[in-house]
Amino acid sequence: MPSAEETTVPRDDRPDVRPTRRDSVAAAGSELIGGPAGRWALRVRSGYLTPVRVIALTAIGMFALGMVQKMPCYDWAWFRGASSQYTHACYSDIPHLFVGRGFSEGLIPYFDRLPGDMEYLEYPVLTGLFMQIAAWLTPSGGPLQDQQQLYWMVNAGMLMVCAVIIAVCVSRTHARRPWDALLVALAPAFALTATINWDLLAVALTAAAMLMWSRSRPLAFGVLIGLATAAKLYALFLLGPLLVLCWRAGKWREYGLAVLGAAGSWLLANLYVMQAAPEGWRKFYTFNQERDIDFGSFWLIIVQRFEVTITPEEVNRYSLFLAVLACAGIAWLTLSAPRRPRFAQVAFLVVAAFILTNKVYSPQYVLWLIPLAVLARPRWRDFLIWQACEAAYFLGIWMYLAYTTSGNQRQGLPPEGYHFAIALHLLGTLYLCAIVVRDILRPERDVVRQDGSDDPSGGVLDRADDVFALGRQRGYGAARGEAEAPKVRWGAGPGPSEDSDGLKDGEAPPSGP
Repeated sequence: MPSAEETTVPRDDRPDVRPTRRDSVAAAGSELIGGPAGRWALRVRSGYLTPVRVIALTAIGMFALGMVQKMPCYDWAWFRGASSQYTHACYSDIPHLFVGRGFSEGLIPYFDRLPGDMEYLEYPVLTGLFMQIAAWLTPSGGPLQDQQQLYWMVNAGMLMVCAVIIAVCVSRTHARRPWDALLVALAPAFALTATINWDLLAVALTAAAMLMWSRSRPLAFGVLIGLATAAKLYALFLLGPLLVLCWRAGKWREYGLAVLGAAGSWLLANLYVMQAAPEGWRKFYTFNQERDIDFGSFWLIIVQRFEVTITPEEVNRYSLFLAVLACAGIAWLTLSAPRRPRFAQVAFLVVAAFILTNKVYSPQYVLWLIPLAVLARPRWRDFLIWQACEAAYFLGIWMYLAYTTSGNQRQGLPPEGYHFAIALHLLGTLYLCAIVVRDILRPERDVVRQDGSDDPSGGVLDRADDVFALGRQRGYGAARGEAEAPKVRWGAGPGPSEDSDGLKDGEAPPSGP
């Protein structure tokens, strides 16, 4: 019998969606901590270890492990030659740019010209502000190496807050599936790449925006997307999927509010620097246009394997064409699917299309996709296959850089091996994209919809009727045909299965994973 401090929720006639009851990989992994939750476990709201708190603590723990992985560089490798930080796979931009972008000398981003060819900071305004705040919080004086270490630690603390925000927002976006966010907290690539650069700021703002949209708050979504775009350009791409989904559902007012909020917050974040330091503000945009083919892209394989020359202008055109072509295909898929896709599914596909066709893929770019992948396809097997490919790429790029910086010793991974690592990254991402496309074409295979849900992250799109669709699907709406929602077999036993829930009629789903 529950104690006075415990409060059980009313019984729920929907099936159990805990991963250890529905996912064989999650169930097998849970044996490390005692196995899947029991069939008769109670769901408790008032206890300390709620799903969100467990996920937040797990994210902090994994982030800390990622910091430990950087310790060889923190102690000495960042400061004793380039090759050592690559052979230990612990490279980070943060301590190097503290010196290279003038923060150690008190220079102000965008306003003060830097020595050398870079001239100005090459990051968007909000990321530059994040870097500057960390510099203000870093004690001055003492040896430069000590300042670099402190600057990295300050940034790591700020980025840890971002990591927790991401995990919590993902857990709350799909309200009935909070435990899916464990995939974010436990993602190997998340821990390995979190402190390489400052991408977590934009990812946190984007995750918060997704949460606001799921709560049917389009203006707040737009404001957060605008701020995320002022930190990293990829967040802007989420407005594309939303346009097609709102077109299909006829939600033009809500889409207009989202665009208005995004434009207003982006302009507000950029306006002062845009007017007061236009040359410094433009550096991010001109740098990306002028940047040559770089690490991680299939363009690099083409250039190195076939010894061809592709200018920055040419690769900009080619990659833009391929990205637009991919987005057009995604738009057609969204409008012609037998059931309107979920927002997270289409958003994941669009961001993945940009990453796959871009002329550069830095290892921390995987952070852009992790929250979207968890919301789009919260299935442990598929997620871990993809993460294994990304972890292999993480090791591959550092071993390749060790090879190119070790002089005549040639310690590390030669170009052929690095090309294989790039191919693994590309194939892993394409694999997850293919699974998401299959879920869109066969909605009965969609894990999120197997409990009768429509689009938990869709906000106003959730259970909305279609007003436009291509082909025979026009007029179909989830709100109209609840009987057409995917069926879930009941009472199939307690074992983890994609088609069974292990609950009896009227039994409340417990909160344990």
